[in-house]
Amino acid sequence: MGEEEGDRRSEALLEKLSESSYNPSEERQVQRTGTVWTAMAHIITAVIGSGVLSLAWSVAQLGWVGGPAAIVFFAGVTVVQSSLLADCYISRDADGHGVVVRNKSYVQAVRLYLGEKSRLFCGFFLSISLFGSSVVYTLTSATSMRAIQKANCYHTEGHGAAACSAAGGGSDVYYMVLFALAQMVLSLIPDFHNMAWLSVFAAVMSFSYSFIGFGLGAAKVIENGVIKGAIGGIALAYPTQKVWRIAQALGDIAFAYPYSLVLLEIEDTLRSPPAESETMKTASRASIVVTTFFYLGCGCFGYAAFGDATPGNLLTGFGFYEPYWLIDLANLCIVLHLLGGYQVYSQPAFALAERWFGTEASTIDVVEVPLLGRRRVNVFRLCYRTAYVAAATAVAVWFPYFNQVVGLIGAFSFWPLAIHFPVEMYLAQAKVAPWTARWLAIQAFSAACLLVCAFAFLGSAVGVFGSKES
Repeated sequence: MGEEEGDRRSEALLEKLSESSYNPSEERQVQRTGTVWTAMAHIITAVIGSGVLSLAWSVAQLGWVGGPAAIVFFAGVTVVQSSLLADCYISRDADGHGVVVRNKSYVQAVRLYLGEKSRLFCGFFLSISLFGSSVVYTLTSATSMRAIQKANCYHTEGHGAAACSAAGGGSDVYYMVLFALAQMVLSLIPDFHNMAWLSVFAAVMSFSYSFIGFGLGAAKVIENGVIKGAIGGIALAYPTQKVWRIAQALGDIAFAYPYSLVLLEIEDTLRSPPAESETMKTASRASIVVTTFFYLGCGCFGYAAFGDATPGNLLTGFGFYEPYWLIDLANLCIVLHLLGGYQVYSQPAFALAERWFGTEASTIDVVEVPLLGRRRVNVFRLCYRTAYVAAATAVAVWFPYFNQVVGLIGAFSFWPLAIHFPVEMYLAQAKVAPWTARWLAIQAFSAACLLVCAFAFLGSAVGVFGSKES
C-alpha cells in the first residue's frame, strides 16, 4: 500500500511537471552558466533604477527618523521574501522518487504550490507590475534626456533662466519615442539567458550615477555648512496633504526595492553546484546591502542638501547646476542603465505571453528584410514585443507624473507579489500548521505589510489622478 501511495504522489507531481511547461529537450538545450556575480548584476540592474531618484524626496516627506527607517525596513522585508522565494525554484518529490520541477517563472511557482486560481490572481498583478515598470522606466529616461538639454542651457544662460525652464516644451514625448525605438531593438533579445552582458553594462551605469548623486549631495552639504531638514520632514499647511505625501513616499520606497517578479527568472540562469537557491540567496543579500548603502546615501544626503526644497527627482530636479558636465554624465548613465533595466522587467512579460500562445509564438518564418535579404524571423515575437513597447510608451505619454506613478505602481504591486505569494508558497512548501506560533507570526507580518501598502496606494492614487485633473 505504501508503494502504491508513493506512486500516486509521484504521478501527481509528474502531472504538475507536465503542466509547468517543462520540456526535456528544451532543458538539455539550455546552458545555465550564471554565477553569483551575474545574478548580482541582474538584481542591481532590476533594483537600482528609477526608484533611487525619488528617495531624497521620500526622505523629505518622512523626515530624519521616518525616512531612513522606511528604507531599512523595506530592505529587510526584501531580504526575507527573496530568501523564501529562492527556495521555491526547485520542488522535489517528498517521497524520494527523484521527480524534480524547475519553476522557471514566478507564475509557474505560484501554480505549482498554490493552484490555478492563485496563478490567475498572480498573473493579473504580475502583468500590471511588469507593464508599470516599463512605463516608469520610459518616464525616467525621457526626464533624464531632457535634463541634459536643460543643464547645458542653464550653464549657457545662467542658473534658473526662464528660457531653460521652458526648454523643449513638449519634448518629453520626443525623448520617450527615442527610448521606445531603442527598446524595440533590444526587445529582440530572445530571453534572460542571452542578456547577461546587458545587465552587467546596466549595473555599471547604475553604480556610476548613484556615486555621482551620492557625491553631489555630500558636496552640497559641505558647501552649505549645515545639515538641512527636520525630524518630521517637510511641514505642510494642511494635515491631509501631509498624510497623502507620507503615503506617496512609502509607495516610492516600496517600488525602489523588490525584484520578486524577476527573481526566479534570474535564478533559472544559474549553474549548479552549488545549489541555485544558495547562490541566489547569497547574491540577494549582497545586492540588497549594496543597494541600501546607495539608497541611504542618495536619500539622506539629498535631503540634507536641500531640506524643504528637495526635488522630486534628485538628478533632474535642478537642485544641482554645476559642474554641468557631471550632471550630463549622470543623466546619460541613467538612460544607459534604463536600457537594460527595461529589458530585465520586460523579458518575463514577453515569456509569459509566449507561453500563453504556445507553438504559435515559437514559429520561425523566412522573410525578406530590406537591405539584409532573407532572414529567419519570429513574426509573433517581433509584432508582440513591438506592440508592448508602444503601449507602455503611450501610457507614459498620458500620465507623465514621475513621483506619483512610481508610488502608485510600487504600492499596488508590493504586497501581493513581494509578500503574499512568497509567504503562502513558503507555508505550503514547509507545511506550516495553521494557528501555530510560527504561522501566526508569518501572517501578522503579511498583514502589517498589507496595511502599509494599502495606505501608500491611496496616497499615490490621489497624487496621480489629482495631478491629471489639475
